[in-house]
Amino acid sequence: MNVQVRYFASLREALGAAESVEVATGTTRAGLRALLLAPTPRLPEVLSGGRLLRCALNQRLCNDDAVIAAGAEVAFFPPVTGG
Repeated sequence: MNVQVRYFASLREALGAAESVEVATGTTRAGLRALLLAPTPRLPEVLSGGRLLRCALNQRLCNDDAVIAAGAEVAFFPPVTGG
């Protein structure tokens, strides 16, 4: 199934605005992040599990165990700090 992955802030600078990704039915947010880490050398440093990132599934914050449905929009962004 196809999902739209969007990147914001420093992630957008490193990876671009968005991409379309094929995932298996039942894929979780953690599974998607792992899938995104595999193909490109620049992704591990930007999306690595040790880096704190926020994620929204269809514009709602979600946890690693959130299941992604076909046609979903998944957004990754760094935590925002005030100032």
